[in-house]
Amino acid sequence: MLLAVVADLVAITVLTFGVYFPRHRRRDLVTAFLGVNIGVLAVAVVLGDTAVGAGLGLGLFGVLSIIRLRSDEISQHEIAYYFAALALGLIAGLGDVMDAPHLGLMALVVAALFIGDHPALFRRHRNQLIRLDVAHTDEDALRTHLETMLGGRVTTVVVKQIDMVNDSTLVEVRWVAAGNRARNLGPRLEQVNAR
Repeated sequence: MLLAVVADLVAITVLTFGVYFPRHRRRDLVTAFLGVNIGVLAVAVVLGDTAVGAGLGLGLFGVLSIIRLRSDEISQHEIAYYFAALALGLIAGLGDVMDAPHLGLMALVVAALFIGDHPALFRRHRNQLIRLDVAHTDEDALRTHLETMLGGRVTTVVVKQIDMVNDSTLVEVRWVAAGNRARNLGPRLEQVNAR
């Protein structure tokens, strides 16, 4: 069991300090990832000694994820890190022995986040929530306006709100940035005002 705890600590340390924090710099989630992982590990170790450990462990996974996701708004990639922290704790805690398959699964979880959240992966693709100071009712004109403003090719436009009184449009836009803009703009969801 000591090997399982050590393997979990190494995996969550690499995931949190080697993958997540250097890329996203959100300090509060570092605490959440470590706290959730160690807490789940401790509970899973205790549950692993009971006959119903696996069922309770999966129930705990579900309950913790629902509580956390309803208590604070976090982005999709941060949800993935959150689930990875939960999974690492459960894999280490519920395993009777820490053998090659368990270690491989833990490495696979960390590798999946490393690759899936790598800055080079689809680095030119963006998803933004934009409030325009113009009420657009023509989708073609809206798309042209967005492409001119963003300097890239718009792939998807979803109109969230058109306010004819205040002359504004709220849209979620997915677009591909041109070469130079790809380095300057982050992929995070954000709201901007533009004319």
